[in-house]
Amino acid sequence: MIPLIAIVGRPNVGKSTLFNRLTRSRDALVADRAGITRDRIYGLAHIHDRPVMIVDTGGLGDFETDDREVADLVSRQSLHAIQEADAVLWLVDGRAGLTATDESLAGELRPLARDLFLVVNKCDSGNTDMLSAEFHALGAANGPHPVSAQRGDGIAELMDAVMSTLPGATTEDIPETHPGLRVSVIGRPNVGKSTLINRMIGDERMLTFDQPGTTRDAVAVPFERQGKQYVLIDTAGVRRRSRIEDPVEKFSTIKSLRAMEEAQIVIAVIDAREALTEQDLNLVGLTVELGKPLIIAVNKWDGLEQEQRLRIRDQIDRKLAFADYACIHYISALHGSGVGDIFDTINLIGRSLEVRISPSQLTDILANAVQQHQPPMIRGRRIKLRYAHLGGHDPIRIIIHGNQTQHVPDSYRRYLAGYFRRQLKLTGIPILIQFKYGENPYRGKTKPSEKKKTRRRPHAKGKN
Repeated sequence: MIPLIAIVGRPNVGKSTLFNRLTRSRDALVADRAGITRDRIYGLAHIHDRPVMIVDTGGLGDFETDDREVADLVSRQSLHAIQEADAVLWLVDGRAGLTATDESLAGELRPLARDLFLVVNKCDSGNTDMLSAEFHALGAANGPHPVSAQRGDGIAELMDAVMSTLPGATTEDIPETHPGLRVSVIGRPNVGKSTLINRMIGDERMLTFDQPGTTRDAVAVPFERQGKQYVLIDTAGVRRRSRIEDPVEKFSTIKSLRAMEEAQIVIAVIDAREALTEQDLNLVGLTVELGKPLIIAVNKWDGLEQEQRLRIRDQIDRKLAFADYACIHYISALHGSGVGDIFDTINLIGRSLEVRISPSQLTDILANAVQQHQPPMIRGRRIKLRYAHLGGHDPIRIIIHGNQTQHVPDSYRRYLAGYFRRQLKLTGIPILIQFKYGENPYRGKTKPSEKKKTRRRPHAKGKN
């Protein structure tokens, strides 16, 4: 087992900065504002050539009264991380000095943590002993350790002390970078993305609250189900660009869009109790442009009147016709109805992603498609599609060669994409059709071995 180190402390003491420093990543969102991190974020670090799992947590205490419910949920996530960790780094702010909240946390953390290390962050003014002196009053067995997470000062000494207390881990324990299918869950704020992920993994892993903007980071959650590995990526809700003014929300949106690009499968969550919005269409459209396999989860389906259900089905049929390859599920993430069927679709898409197609197979399918439905005439001449081959696999791109292919209308392109998808039995996967026109460069050329041998003209026999 890989040792787990949890980073905890008050809001805005530099937990996410230390997490990024140790994991050598930018996975945790960092801003000079309290309460940015809310969910647990896990990352792999290599300290002294040993693999270690680091978990960043939300702030404990010091929340505004209006955010008390959110604060309780964040604290619950942090306490869960403390209980499962082999060592806990308790960060305090050296610039702010010892606070009443720090003194209160000391009594809570000591009985919970196995090995508690008191870390005095923001000691970058040179006089580290003076900045950390007053924190001896907290009575921590390990520390205080003065560090600067931003500059890296004191980190090596801190990790020397931490690693000496941790159980060993071998390279065999290191998880793969992509241990399973990467599935990104996207949608507008407050449509139920985090609730859906919690329901799918069977644990309160993500913070959920009836308030838009609860999730701020793109959080990857690896887990196993029935012997198969998956990575679910919860993302922040994406609003229209014109409505985004907060810099933190801008960074959250960027991370959400990046998670879409890195995913193998995208689940777009739509709120069934609201009309299909322009932003829903934009997010689905972006998924189509990226060429990603798509599952549309119409959430909050339970309790709707039959008239409302008919209305939303009609909207989806009309407005999402451009994503006709998508698999649609009508679910309730809160109660779990229909959620299990999503895994069946994910597995079908996973098998479709592994399909291998030969050029001869594609050319035969193309010939059958053309026979059933001929391309249109252009200036009295028929468009001729001759052969096809695979041009890419993520997304699946089929390149078709022929004459006058630059004039193939979009409607016929969509027909071919649908025909290929049905014949290849691909589920939830888009097929991108690309046409090449011009003469076959190999036409009329023969291999050297196939060249006709010149017959030597027999000599005429001379007369005697």
